[in-house]
Amino acid sequence: MSIFATSTAAFFDRSTQNLSALRGQAEELQNQISSNSKITRSSDDPLAASQLRALARAESIGTIDTAATNRATVDLNLTDTALNQFATYVSRAQELATQAASTLLPAAQRASIASELAQIHKGLVGLANTRDSAGHALFGGDSPGDAYQINAAGQAQYIGSGSAGQLSLGDGQTVSRSLTGPEFLSFKDPAGNQTDLMTVIKSLSDALAGGGASTAATAQAALGSLANGLDAITTAQTVVGSRLSWIDLSTERQQAMSEARASQQEDIGTPELGSALARLQQLSTVLEASQASFTKLANLSLFDFLR
Repeated sequence: MSIFATSTAAFFDRSTQNLSALRGQAEELQNQISSNSKITRSSDDPLAASQLRALARAESIGTIDTAATNRATVDLNLTDTALNQFATYVSRAQELATQAASTLLPAAQRASIASELAQIHKGLVGLANTRDSAGHALFGGDSPGDAYQINAAGQAQYIGSGSAGQLSLGDGQTVSRSLTGPEFLSFKDPAGNQTDLMTVIKSLSDALAGGGASTAATAQAALGSLANGLDAITTAQTVVGSRLSWIDLSTERQQAMSEARASQQEDIGTPELGSALARLQQLSTVLEASQASFTKLANLSLFDFLR
């Protein structure tokens, strides 16, 4: 009787353990399918869980780098647009200076040219104070306010910082988000003297407005400075274009790395749905059969065996 009781208890314990193990496997598969993840707890696979955390951190950093890259792209496109407008202003100033360089130009027309040049100077100052995507001075370096202000003499004076801000592109790569005003508005005139575009145009406007016999010669001399100023702008456009190209390459690299991380995450942590469903069906069948078998055996008595 004691042997029979012990055997019965062992049978029930073993059967219960087997059924619990099968239910646990089925529940784990159901959790994996519903969460679309092989790992519901770090203890399921510590190594894989660690790899997934590392990939998630890398993806978070990649998201930050992408945001910085997008800002750099926006700011450099704003810079490129502004440089095109600067070039347009200079081209118009060259046309006006060419007209003013004629000794046959009437005084009234010379005064009209002086007035238009004054408007160009005003437009250049406004353009030099263009804002970036964050609302700061696009050409003021790291300065939050204006890049230029008009001094007591009516000349535009740079008040920004010494360099444009750097933005990270990831993996230690950076790019300047813009240019400072002096980097393309300051240059040397034909005589080798340092000057800047707005000073050249303001001085020419003032000279033409004042009249006098030397205004034609002043306009002729200004043409050389304006040509140098346009060259400086063209060089700046080339610099901005190369930075945008570099950002494009960086963006492609970021996308490729993000796709690679996503593929790794899927390989490590995502169950193969077809296999998981087939395995779950198999476990369900085994579990149902085991439960039925257990129920049938549990209801048998010694007399059933004796018969």
